[in-house]
Amino acid sequence: MKEDKSSQAYWKATLSLLFKILIVWFLVSFGAGILFADMLNNIKLGGYPLGFWFAQQGSIYIFIVLIFYYAKKMGDIDRRFNVHEE
Repeated sequence: MKEDKSSQAYWKATLSLLFKILIVWFLVSFGAGILFADMLNNIKLGGYPLGFWFAQQGSIYIFIVLIFYYAKKMGDIDRRFNVHEE
C-alpha cells in the first residue's frame, strides 16, 4: 500500500510539472506570438517589435529553456521519490 501512495505522489508531482510547463509553452507560443502580439509590438527588442520577436525566435529560446528546466526538475522529482538513475 505504501508503494501505491508513493507512486501516486510521484505521478502527481510529474503531472503538475508538465502542466506548469505546458502553460508557459502556451503563453509564450500562442499568447505572446498571436494573442498579445499587438500589445507587445509597442515594446522593441533589438529593433524589432516584441510580439514579432516572440513569434519568430523568442518562443524557440523559451522552449529550449523549458527543456533544460524540465530535465532538472524531473531529476529532482526522481531523487525525491528515490527512482533516479546514477
